[in-house]
Parts: sequence; C-alpha cells; structure tokens
Amino acid sequence: MENRRSSSPQVLTFGEAMAMFVADDQGDLSAIEHFHRRLAGADNNVAIGLSRLGFHVGWLSRIGTDSLGRFIQHALSAEGIDDRYLHTDTQHPTGLMFKERAEEGADPRAEYFRRGSAASYLSVDDASTIDFSSLTHLHATGITPALSESACQLTRHLMQQARAQGASISFDPNLRPSLWPSEDAMRDTLNALASHADWVLPGLAEGQLLTQQETPDAIADAYLARGAKAVVIKLGPEGSYYRGMLTGKLESFTVPGQPVAKVVDTVGAGDGFAVGLISALLDGLSPKQALNRGNLVGAQAVQVIGDMEGLPNRQQLQALEANHPDA
Repeated sequence: MENRRSSSPQVLTFGEAMAMFVADDQGDLSAIEHFHRRLAGADNNVAIGLSRLGFHVGWLSRIGTDSLGRFIQHALSAEGIDDRYLHTDTQHPTGLMFKERAEEGADPRAEYFRRGSAASYLSVDDASTIDFSSLTHLHATGITPALSESACQLTRHLMQQARAQGASISFDPNLRPSLWPSEDAMRDTLNALASHADWVLPGLAEGQLLTQQETPDAIADAYLARGAKAVVIKLGPEGSYYRGMLTGKLESFTVPGQPVAKVVDTVGAGDGFAVGLISALLDGLSPKQALNRGNLVGAQAVQVIGDMEGLPNRQQLQALEANHPDA
C-alpha cells in the first residue's frame, strides 16, 4: 500500500476497523430494508479524531481483499490516516456490523459479523516494520486483545515497545464481554495490559468491574498502584474524574460534563472523549484543561448518527472552545 507521507507517524493506533450498516429507520433489524454504510471501530475513531486535529496518525490493522476492506482503506485515507501499517489478508474477510437506529438517548443495539475476520489474525509479525523511535504516543484499547490470542500478544508487544522508546501510552479498556471466554480472563488480561499504560481511561462501570472497587478514587488508586501516571474515569453526562501525578504531585478532581440539547447516538462518546483528552495532553495542556476538552468533544459525538462523524477538526475545535470558555 502506498504511503501517504514520507515521515513515520508520531501517533499510532491499532485494532479492527469494520464496515457498519446503520438502519435508516427505527425498529428491529429484521424489519429494516434500508441502511447507510459507515465506518466503525473504537480504535480507528480515535485515529480519525486525532488526525482531524492535525496529528500524523498511523493505523495498524488487517483488512480482507473484499470490497469492504477497500471501503475501509479509502475511508481512512480520506481522513489523512497513514496506512503504511495496514495489511491486506488474502485468506480472511473484513469484519462488519449492523446497527439499529437508536431512539433518542438510548444505546442502539448492534449485531457483529467479525468472528474469523482478517483483524482477528493480527499478530506481532504485523508490527515488524514499525519505527518506534518516531512515536510520541500510542493509543490502545481492550477490544483488540479480545479478538484473539495473537492480537493480545500484539497489543502487549506494541505497548512494551512504545514504552521502551519513551512514547506516552493511553489505554481505554472499552469492554466487550461477549468477545472474552470469561469475565475473569477479561479482567486479568486488561488489568495486566493497563500496567503498561501512562493514562488509563475506563468508564465508571468498567473500572468497577475490572478493579472490583466502587468509588472513582479507589478505582484510580488500583491503576496508579500498577504504574499508571494518571487515571481518568468517564462519568457519562456527569463529566469525568481525574486522579494522577501529571503535574508532579497527586491531584484529584471532577470536571462537569457539557450540556447537550439532544442526544442522537451515544455510541462513540467515549472515543470522542479520548480524542479530546489525548490531543490536549499532547498539546501540553493541564489535566483539568484536558478533561474539559474531552468532555467537550465527547458531547459533540453524541449529537450525530455515526461513531466519528461528530469529531471536530482543529478549526472547529478552536471555535467550540471559544464558545465554551470554561473548557
């Protein structure tokens, strides 16, 4: 595949991008005849969001030689994603999913067709050409290690290599229990991976399940004890909670969420939050400013249909922040 840029990416994300067919009308998928095709995948949502904000982002994945694989490659390239680490798999298909049209404020139901997909065959070999010395940041989620044992090994390898080269690492557990053999396996694997991250970004319910702690500060302390520099817990409409030492001393605070007039689709809100938070920290902003930006971008994501359509470019972000001076 042709490289879009001659220099190596400064930010790397990886995982499974899928073609997503969103129902045109509300109702059970069995009764829907018309769909719109879009791009889906938590990891590539973050890649797209950071690319729109001007970061040179690389994407590591596998796609099939089918039309859906070509659709994904073209969609990511159109977003300015560096595709030099996107591998074509001639033996396995591209994953896809179907999603209901959600009622206002509700979480839409989805059906996945990803078992045996090209991305489930990701392995350490797919990272053989990565220039880790060029990386400033790696973003990982808990979805990729759930795809297969080889994909889990790749996740661990990328996090270890990025840390060895001094890149910062963010980790969003992004739980998908149906992909794991058991809750214990999910908990043990993701907590072990979190120990390789600098910034751990669970939702409140995710943090409770993974750490078996109830309060945000106890959840954060569990990950700080594992080596994280900061833990940011997503609280949904209530905002986000920070506990960490990014300023050189231990700080804890909650930042209120951004009001939203109408929630259209909640899927992608956490990815939008990650885009805002990561971009702010890479821009050198304070933790409180980073949480404010995370809340602001997450609020944009829930106001549109689709997982990443609401993510702003740099000019739009500057306008949003100007209109929300507290952020």
